[in-house]
Amino acid sequence: MSDSVPTSSSLKPAHDSHNHAEHDHAGHDHSAHDHADHDHAGHDHGRAKLTPVHKHDHAAHACCSHDSAPAVVTIDGASDAEGQLSSFRIEAMDCPTEQTLIQNKLGKMKGIQKLEFNLINRVLGVWHELPSTDPIRDAIGSLGMQADLIEEGADKETASLPPANKPWWPLALSGVAALAAEVIHFTNAAPTWVVAIVALIAIFSGGLTTYKKGWIALKNFNLNINALMSIAVTGAVLIGQWPEAAMVMFLFTVAELIEAKSLDRARNAIGGLMQLTPETATVQQNGEWREIEVKSIELGSIVRVKPGERIGLDGEVVAGQSSIDQAPITGESLPVEKTVGDKVFAGTINQAGSLEYKVTAAANNSTLARIIHAVEAAQGARAPTQRFVDSFSKIYTPAVFALALAIAIIPPLFMGAAWFDWIYRALVLLVVACPCALVISTPVTIVSGLAAAARKGILIKGGVYLEMGHKHDYLALDKTGTITHGKPVQTDYVLLDASLGEQALAISASLAGRSDHPVSQAIARAAQDGTRLPVEAFEALAGLGVKGEVQGRLYHLGNHRLVHDAGYCSAELEAQLEALESQGKTVVLLFDASGPLALFAVADTVKDSSREAIEQLHALGVKTMMLTGDNPHTAKAIAAQVGIDQAQGNLMPTDKLQAIEALYAQNHRVGMVGDGINDAPALARAEIGFAMAAAGTDTAIETADVALMDDDLRKIPTFIRLSRDTAAVLKQNIALALVIKLIFLAVTFAGMATMWMAVFADMGVSLLVVFNGLRLLKK
Repeated sequence: MSDSVPTSSSLKPAHDSHNHAEHDHAGHDHSAHDHADHDHAGHDHGRAKLTPVHKHDHAAHACCSHDSAPAVVTIDGASDAEGQLSSFRIEAMDCPTEQTLIQNKLGKMKGIQKLEFNLINRVLGVWHELPSTDPIRDAIGSLGMQADLIEEGADKETASLPPANKPWWPLALSGVAALAAEVIHFTNAAPTWVVAIVALIAIFSGGLTTYKKGWIALKNFNLNINALMSIAVTGAVLIGQWPEAAMVMFLFTVAELIEAKSLDRARNAIGGLMQLTPETATVQQNGEWREIEVKSIELGSIVRVKPGERIGLDGEVVAGQSSIDQAPITGESLPVEKTVGDKVFAGTINQAGSLEYKVTAAANNSTLARIIHAVEAAQGARAPTQRFVDSFSKIYTPAVFALALAIAIIPPLFMGAAWFDWIYRALVLLVVACPCALVISTPVTIVSGLAAAARKGILIKGGVYLEMGHKHDYLALDKTGTITHGKPVQTDYVLLDASLGEQALAISASLAGRSDHPVSQAIARAAQDGTRLPVEAFEALAGLGVKGEVQGRLYHLGNHRLVHDAGYCSAELEAQLEALESQGKTVVLLFDASGPLALFAVADTVKDSSREAIEQLHALGVKTMMLTGDNPHTAKAIAAQVGIDQAQGNLMPTDKLQAIEALYAQNHRVGMVGDGINDAPALARAEIGFAMAAAGTDTAIETADVALMDDDLRKIPTFIRLSRDTAAVLKQNIALALVIKLIFLAVTFAGMATMWMAVFADMGVSLLVVFNGLRLLKK
């Protein structure tokens, strides 16, 4: 593992962040649906699942390196022409030690345009203009790594090399020989040359790989752990410390093996989700039901799933009724009833009845697949603590190496000290001062936290958000679909112009029927038996309502604010509206050029989980504020029901943004929860934007800071608690690594430490921080 991984000067990061000062958030439709006809009648946002664009640059995480190189690097001076992408599986590329060596090597080659590193799956993507991939494979081969080309169309996540059969006997021989060297030396049972031969057997049987990696690193001016260990062992041999050199190499090899296994557990913590999808499914073909591979099933196919079976693909139920265990996707503890028209997700379990569903997403694009890809990407995004640790290590390792040289030379030259003693102390210092434990502590912790969150149905799009969450002291929330169910019903209807008669219902239903907004849908459903009339020149008025021509006459259907802006609010009408709004109802009016024609009141119901979520947030010391386009009376009534601290109504998208800005001005750390188009500016401005009910929605999973896979608001306090646990573990790991290192450095200066003790110290603290970080997987 690398302690110092210099970045090639010929490489530069490919930026993917957004400038929010210049970005028109409100103008973006983040929905997975077509909202050309989307209205906002009487409410604050559309029902499209919307999440904010990213607010941070994300660099690739360094599992054991200080390097800040991102997952994608662009070669300076490379051609702007569209190159071809070749992907390689590199089994040895599982740490930024190897990443940096590859960057430095390929970055100097002509024809290479861009590199994309996926350390999680050990896959390297190379954009190039070369006629053949042979030069790329040869260059990587010169670094001691084998690159196998992944054929076009193959799954990069599963295109794996055959596992290398690593024999156990070399390590066993190394251990026996190292122990024998110690015993022979201690008992004086044989001459020194015998001890030397036995020690060399131990060194080369167990440490040949370390020497090879160390030599490659030194050739590339990279002071990683393999280089430092190679120098230390060679130095011990040169000063005649044969038994200790042998034991140091054996212990280091064992430590590397244990640490690799531990890191694999963290790295693959989310990988178990891949096993949730069955390999085959029962598909209807030519009137018959056949078992075929899931990855071969086409969109639109009809799939049957029996009780107890796992669902193989995302789809929409077309026949049957059952309860589905959606815990792997949404984290819901209870099964969810599904019937015709409902969505089902790959990896979930059909519990009761038999279902038939129409496939809506390919196997590599299912909700489960997108979750896995998102978490893998999040593992590559380094958290603030990790960036600090990596920067610290960048200076620390060369400084330690320089200090070791000074200790080896200065006392003997200028103080008359014994060369042997001080060279030995310098070699011990090289081993004990290795910053592996410090550097490795943060990514293991972050990856474990991300995986634990994913299991709970919380998709966190980067370590930066996981670490940032514990600092929040204010949370702004949208109302419909977030605090309430988002499925309101019409409760009141008042005809204001008797001359219009039943036509008012037909006109209102016709306008409302053009929208998928919950309030509009409630009005349309209430008049579903009525006649629908053709609507011409339909137009959505963001945050206000809609307008359109019916039978050659222009009508508006909108909220209180729209009527007020039109100048039709009288004292009598205001009294009617206030009476209904004080009951927590949303009021929508139909009017034309002559004035108000009809009044509709719609009420939504509060989720039980919302009340509990607000209570938990308050218990965590987080204050809450509701931001909604509904009228202030409705906002206050709903806020009172769930215990929200503040509520603001009649808000346009820019108003919500200003409310977030006002909280920032008061030095609050603010998060925002929403699911609608008009929440975009506020969601993007908040430090963390939470998307509600993101399961099955491409945009939410791809762009959310934190995506809650179902609509349970209680997942936010769960996220905050996990963030606090993660922050605590990060501090513990850094403290452990630094304190133990300082203690052993003091012991080394006092001349009381031996090289094998130094390896034990380095190995011990590394394993301590790894296991401490893995505790988060059980949260």
